[in-house]
Order: sequence, then structure tokens, then C-alpha cells
Amino acid sequence: MQLQDMLYSQGFGIRRVCSGLVQQGWVELLNPQTSDWEKVLDSTQQVDPEGLRFRVQGVEWEYHELGYVLLNKPAGTECSQKPSAHPSIYTLLPAPLRQRPNKGAVQGVQAVGRLDQDTTGMLLLSDDGQFIHRMSSPKKHVSKVYRVTCKHPVDAKQIQRLLDGVVLDDDPKPVKAAACEQVDSHVLDLTLTEGKYHQVKRMIAAVSNRVEGLHRRRIGGLELPAELEPGQWRWLTADELELFKPGK
Repeated sequence: MQLQDMLYSQGFGIRRVCSGLVQQGWVELLNPQTSDWEKVLDSTQQVDPEGLRFRVQGVEWEYHELGYVLLNKPAGTECSQKPSAHPSIYTLLPAPLRQRPNKGAVQGVQAVGRLDQDTTGMLLLSDDGQFIHRMSSPKKHVSKVYRVTCKHPVDAKQIQRLLDGVVLDDDPKPVKAAACEQVDSHVLDLTLTEGKYHQVKRMIAAVSNRVEGLHRRRIGGLELPAELEPGQWRWLTADELELFKPGK
């Protein structure tokens, strides 16, 4: 693969822009034999992208054929490319992640499902359409665990109702929690395997309580890393991706 094509695939702009980055001396490749960074001035130089580490304008990157990203969503942000009232989560990501080329009409990594603007916590993003579908489809039953802070104390009857199923105003079929664990007098860990509009808030309202705080702390077998601060992102590791494979 030519160097300019590799940079294009990673979201650094059209090929002409990528070629210019190289020709201006802003691209370096890590030599795995010497562990030295080597400046490259030929944009047509052939590179093996597998495991390739490179720097563009001093910022280090690693080649990823497809992007799988974990973001700790802060409050007051919207999961939309065109937010209505609050900053977009996409402003938290560097430009190359937002510009990765895609066969579809939309470029860059896309959020796997959405969280309300006041909901915090674990959000996955990818440019792998099959991954997005598998993780967000209610038919796949991917579990999501929410830490719910309620306005009023939670009792055993409310927990049992959430487990048995509550009826939401737009769906006559009861919606059940896959699990519900009381953490504190006002705090629950609620596990869902589907995602309806404002589902947690509406389920809690259906048992005569109110959500005061909502934080997604787990998706499938992956817990939100404690060291990832609100607003920070990182690539998913190969081991973490294994947790999301069908049958895991």
C-alpha cells in the first residue's frame, strides 16, 4: 500500500492532502528494527500497514483497518453530528477519526446507539457497519448496565416490577429489565438488552420514581475503564473486541 493511500484510509484527508503532508516532511514511520522514527518524503513509498505506527505532525498513530473506539461520554453532550442544543460528542474526537473514509454516505466513526445529553458513561463508536448493527440491534440482546440514581428511595416492590416488566406508553408489550441490583437506597444497577427512546427514565417513572442521574457503566462483557476520564477516548484492544463477538 502506498503511504498516501494508508494516510487516506486513516482519515487524514483526500490523497492530495495526504501526499502534501508527506512531501512537507510531516509524516514519520517507526522503524521496528531500530525503534527510531524516520521521516519519509515520498508519498508513493510502499508500506505494510499491519501493525504500522506512524506520526503526523508529531502525533503518534497506529494503523487500524477498521475503527473501534471507546468514549467516556460526559454530561451535556449529544450523540449527533448535528446537535440541537449541546456540543456533539464528535467534537471530542480528533479529526482523523471523524474523517475516516467509508463506502456509505457518512464518513468517520459513528456512535453505536445513543445516550441522552445528560446521560454519561460508556459509548462505542465504529466505522464497521456490521459491528454497529450487531451491537445495537435489539435482536442480538447485547446487555447494557446502567447506574441509576433515583429521586426517591427504591424498594423491593419497584425492583420486582422492573424485573417482571412495565408497560411504556408507546408499546403495549411489557419491557423487562434483564437484571436489577440495588446499590444504595436511591441507586440501582439496571441491565437492559434493548434500547428504546428514554427507556431507563420511562421504566423508572413507570414504577413511581424518577431518574436523577444516569451512567452507562458496562456493555456486554466490557466495563468502562476507571482510568478513562469523562470526555476521553481510546481504541478498543483486540481482547476487548473478542468480548463482543457473537456467542460471547
